[in-house]
Amino acid sequence: MNLGDKIKNKAQEFSGKAKEALGDATDDHSLEAEGTADRAEAGTKQAGEHVKDAVKDIKDGFSK
Repeated sequence: MNLGDKIKNKAQEFSGKAKEALGDATDDHSLEAEGTADRAEAGTKQAGEHVKDAVKDIKDGFSK
């Protein structure tokens, strides 16, 4: 996973956490749900990047 993707995913994750917290504090269920969705999406992206890294590592292992 390249550094830019890591940073974007973490930013989305933290933004989601902030939305959840703000939604909870203001009793805004819509904002809270949006934050939960943002965090879930960021987690999915991070998992996909980890799979890409693992495949790359396997390919590199066979080429040596």
